[in-house]
Amino acid sequence: MTHEIIAIISVLIIWKLIMLQLRDLPTPEILNKFSMRYPDADVGAISTFLFLLRVATDLSNVLDDCLNRHGLLQGRWWVLILLMREDSRSLTPSQLSDKIGVSRASITGLLDGLERDGLITRFYNEKDRRSLSIGLTESGQKKLDQVMPDYYECLKFCMSDLDPGSKNQLNQMLSLISHKLQTFF
Repeated sequence: MTHEIIAIISVLIIWKLIMLQLRDLPTPEILNKFSMRYPDADVGAISTFLFLLRVATDLSNVLDDCLNRHGLLQGRWWVLILLMREDSRSLTPSQLSDKIGVSRASITGLLDGLERDGLITRFYNEKDRRSLSIGLTESGQKKLDQVMPDYYECLKFCMSDLDPGSKNQLNQMLSLISHKLQTFF
């Protein structure tokens, strides 16, 4: 493994540990000091990477604030959104777990809370009683109908300084990064 890959992996591990709450991003001077000790460090890549993580955290915090105004957390909201996307308005717990990227145990906790609040229902497949599915209830849909206009307003505000060409260019750049990340998984 090259030093650059090790540096990127180290940053990812540190990022997980601090949950992206670092407000004081390193200056180019500080990064240059690090590059003296680690000559393979690409200061520009590290600076861009850390800034991207910082912006991602800020966007996540905006989403949290928006959802909190409606009594939701991101995990619960994602379950409702994923169910709404389906024509059948239902998925299995393992499908939800895979789509959200959380463990089976975590999805069970999310589903318990959503079911307790009447936003989802659990039901067995008529053809195979061993197969459990999760369905979006009418109350769950009403909750989304309350949340989504506020959510879209937040998104519009966050992206309002980007013209369509800039949004497209940003998507292309993020796609390049996303494609490169696939080599780690």
